[in-house]
Amino acid sequence: MTVDVWPGSAHPLGATFDGQGTNFALFSERAERVELCLFDDDGEETCVDLVEVDAYVWHGYLPSVQPGQLYGYRVHGPYDPANGKRFNPSKLLLDPYAKAVAGQVEWGQAAFSYDFGDPDSHNEDDSAAHTPKSVVINPFFEWGGDRLPKTPYAQTVIYEAHVKGLSIRHPDVPEELRGTYAGVAHPAIIDHLTRLGVTAIELMPVHQFVNDSTLQDKGLSNYWGYNTLSFFAPQNTYSSSGEHGQQVQEFKAMVRALHAAGIEVILDVVYNHTAEGNHLGPTLSMRGIDNEAYYRLEEDRRYYTDYTGTGNSLNVGNPHALQLIMDSLRYWVTEMHVDGFRFDLASTLAREFYDVDRLATFFELVQQDPVVSQVKLIAEPWDIGPGGYQVGNFPPQWSEWNGKYRDTVRDFWRGEPQALGEFASRLTGSADLYEHSGRRPVASVNFITAHDGFTLRDLVSYAEKHNEANGEDNNDGESHNRSDNLGVEGHTDDPGVNRRRAMRQRNMLATLLLSQGVPMISHGDELGRTQDGNNNGYAQDNEITWIDWEAADLPLIEFTAAITRLRAMHPTFRRSRFFDGKPVRVEEGSPVPDIEWLRPDGRTMQPEDWESGFGLSIGMFLNGRGIREKDRQGRPVADVNFLVYFNSGDETVEVVLPDARHGATWEAVVDTAGELTHADPLPAEADVHLGAGSMLVLREVDDADEPTDDSVEASLRMQVENAAIRSPAPKPEV
Repeated sequence: MTVDVWPGSAHPLGATFDGQGTNFALFSERAERVELCLFDDDGEETCVDLVEVDAYVWHGYLPSVQPGQLYGYRVHGPYDPANGKRFNPSKLLLDPYAKAVAGQVEWGQAAFSYDFGDPDSHNEDDSAAHTPKSVVINPFFEWGGDRLPKTPYAQTVIYEAHVKGLSIRHPDVPEELRGTYAGVAHPAIIDHLTRLGVTAIELMPVHQFVNDSTLQDKGLSNYWGYNTLSFFAPQNTYSSSGEHGQQVQEFKAMVRALHAAGIEVILDVVYNHTAEGNHLGPTLSMRGIDNEAYYRLEEDRRYYTDYTGTGNSLNVGNPHALQLIMDSLRYWVTEMHVDGFRFDLASTLAREFYDVDRLATFFELVQQDPVVSQVKLIAEPWDIGPGGYQVGNFPPQWSEWNGKYRDTVRDFWRGEPQALGEFASRLTGSADLYEHSGRRPVASVNFITAHDGFTLRDLVSYAEKHNEANGEDNNDGESHNRSDNLGVEGHTDDPGVNRRRAMRQRNMLATLLLSQGVPMISHGDELGRTQDGNNNGYAQDNEITWIDWEAADLPLIEFTAAITRLRAMHPTFRRSRFFDGKPVRVEEGSPVPDIEWLRPDGRTMQPEDWESGFGLSIGMFLNGRGIREKDRQGRPVADVNFLVYFNSGDETVEVVLPDARHGATWEAVVDTAGELTHADPLPAEADVHLGAGSMLVLREVDDADEPTDDSVEASLRMQVENAAIRSPAPKPEV
């Protein structure tokens, strides 16, 4: 096979089809020779040398290459692991800028540059038949006037989801689309998200990832996908089409459909490490292209620095590794139209040398980038390295997963009295963590559960993890879960236990959605999803982790949807600025603070009360007329007043409503104990029963304001009063 090679261009990196042919460009500072290898449908390989080199970029233009072409690289240079050099032309390498990937890694000797059992040896088995290929894609797509929703942070409700697990068992999604990008875009899924009031879906990793050999040997697989191989290519197993490169078109169609429904797309991205692992890992891509440029190496350059627990860390101190990350981010925004990113183990990206540096080069690049700086940026603010827990320490334009919110809310609702003061801080946006850096409440992405850990249902059903299915003798996963089984470990038919569990789930969802900050719901929590006590489902690509839509707790779905509507209608619950506690004069009334913490007897909490016997119950007055901010048209934001009460104790608490200066008449909007109804308005200083382990939300009633039967408040009352309490059936063993 004869292939014409023209000089081409060093920019852009990767394979770029221009409508006639394809330009190829690959960075390698230390390579001595680079071969571009093309593969036909029968797997026959044709290699050509890229002889043009500009600024360490090897490039060439092939006028005959069209979309769908499979390719890879063979890079020549010294194989000297002791000095950080691991070139091996017998290993076919994936283009770091590949926009699509075909195939999977077939684990065996050929994928490794050393002989098993002898790490210092040099293996020359050809890997081409056993490793994935890069794919030339057609970049053209009809977006049809796609518009990014650009939902303000304060109005955002995030839904963390797994592409496969979300739709694989949905009965209304056609079988051939289940578990795919097209499945996420199906009206049955989008209708559910819009019904819930979700404004952004945060997809667990969709960058092409590798299925670990150690898991495959156990009959398991890398389900979560935190093992990236390509930072530009959407995962090919999530495509409903078997055609090379079609995963790109399908992903774009998914984004277009979600945008049409007003839902943003946020990607969970893993730029801290790659699937090539430590010094005993395979040679699949960057290791064989320029190991020293792409990875952090120890002083003994045979070994890799590991801040992630996965064997390696990307070298963000190198400009070419930084360029790879920034080019990838820009690509997903400009070409794939995504609306933001959640950065896995983001502290690793701040490590220029050893310590975490809040002003590391990566964050400076993001700050000045005209594309990336304009989308939602969310950090998982920790890694496993020294000083890696950095909650509250990211730059001003970033939001963060607030792990302290998760822990505090869990502790409060399981009756830990020492959590009361911190609970109040977390409810109001965690000013202690974010205000010092000039950030606002939306810097806190609040969550109680996520993919890593118990589901919400399991959080109230299990005191201990049950990870036996993972094949590690239940030694994996977090052991300190701040969970509570409420009397019985696991599933039960006991109606009393199930009633308390249902109430606890509602308490947590209502707390999450009515806290200041940005709420994030973990997929399936709104319908009672269970993993049977498995709190580390990373390897369970089966019924343990997939959403069972036919077992959904429908009243819980309706309750969650009603709470999100309540949040959307009332800016009191989604303020863009922190409370300051200062008195606010409203009309002719007496000044009242924008927030006031209340004892059960109706009096204002005093400093000594936070350490007293009120540790399991507290009230919160929210002054809707005291919101010191304006809407987009410059009009003052006004709302009604709310009272919110929390009781995590085992006994009913007699609550006295505050005096009339806070509000004259109140009606019950939410009572998770199901005791209050909206039939009779409650005057100031009225006595109210706050049920054991329950939450109560009261809305001030204006004499001229007659609530209608179809109001959000009426919907909430209906859902609480009619909530069916049941226990899901155990899942089949896998």
